[in-house]
Amino acid sequence: MNERINQINSAINPLKEQIIHHKLYSVIKTIEDVKVFTQYHIFAVWDFMSLLKSLQQNLTCTTVPWFPKGTGEIRQLINEIVLGEESDVDLNGTIKSHFELYKDAMKQCGADTNQIETFLSVLKDTGSLHQALESSNTPQAARDFIHFTFKIINSNKDYLQAAIFTFGREDLIPAMFMSIVEDIHKQFPDSIAVFKYYLERHIEVDGDHHSHLALKMISNLCGNDDLKWKEVEQAAIESLKMRIALWDGVYNDLTKA
Repeated sequence: MNERINQINSAINPLKEQIIHHKLYSVIKTIEDVKVFTQYHIFAVWDFMSLLKSLQQNLTCTTVPWFPKGTGEIRQLINEIVLGEESDVDLNGTIKSHFELYKDAMKQCGADTNQIETFLSVLKDTGSLHQALESSNTPQAARDFIHFTFKIINSNKDYLQAAIFTFGREDLIPAMFMSIVEDIHKQFPDSIAVFKYYLERHIEVDGDHHSHLALKMISNLCGNDDLKWKEVEQAAIESLKMRIALWDGVYNDLTKA
């Protein structure tokens, strides 16, 4: 593997360990806890889709007339992930994005979707991220998470977008959390089946193949530019710190009583 990638992995491994062993998982025990978790996490799911579509715009040709853009490998990676994330299938075989599937999971378990729906409605009408976050009363930890991602998106640096996509993605789902969801599913299969399915599908779609190609994408975009590699490492560190802060926000919400 690229020595630069090894260096980044060494720098971020302690943060990944913090995420995998976060205290949040130990306090998710009931359907009510899952509801609170999803009301935060849905914003990260939407945020991920926005980052992915930004990469698609930057690294493939999405305009007319069409021209070949970038390398075939990167185009295939981005378009393959977009296909999996934007048009997967639900439990009934209906084609849906992972975001829509997640909203279905929230509705099944009785979580409140008003915040995310208001957020999207206001954002669509006004184009203002700030106004949408304010109007929907989005939790502060979720706001901070989204602001960081859009700071990277608005930098117009495709290698930084690729950095947080590759190193700060939704693939850090620990076995402990899956075990908790399995236990709750045994007690309340009619309330959490869609959420369990979403997690399983996300792990399956976001497998080793995509991870390997994503690392190649970083290498291609940074080349031998020392400054780019340094920026990529910093962005990767910041993205994982933002994930920890998001989990802290959910934990504090669950334990404030």
